[in-house]
Amino acid sequence: MILSDLRSYLKQQHTVALADLVNHFNIDANALRGMLSKWISKGYVRVVPLKSSCGTGCCKCDPTLTELYEWINK
Repeated sequence: MILSDLRSYLKQQHTVALADLVNHFNIDANALRGMLSKWISKGYVRVVPLKSSCGTGCCKCDPTLTELYEWINK
C-alpha cells in the first residue's frame, strides 16, 4: 500500500477508525500510524477525539485501535 491508497480511502470514508484501516489494508496499526502522521503533518488528516465509549461497557475493544481519523477537505 502506498500513501495515495490511504488518501483515497480516507477521502471516500471521511472518518475512519484505526481498526477499520487495519482490517481494510491488512497492515499493522503502528505502520498505519506512521503513514497517517504524514497526512496529519500536511494538514489533510486530523485525529478525532473520542467523546465517549460505545455505551455497551463490555470493554472488548482494544482502545489503541479505536482512534478515529478524519480527512479534512481543503
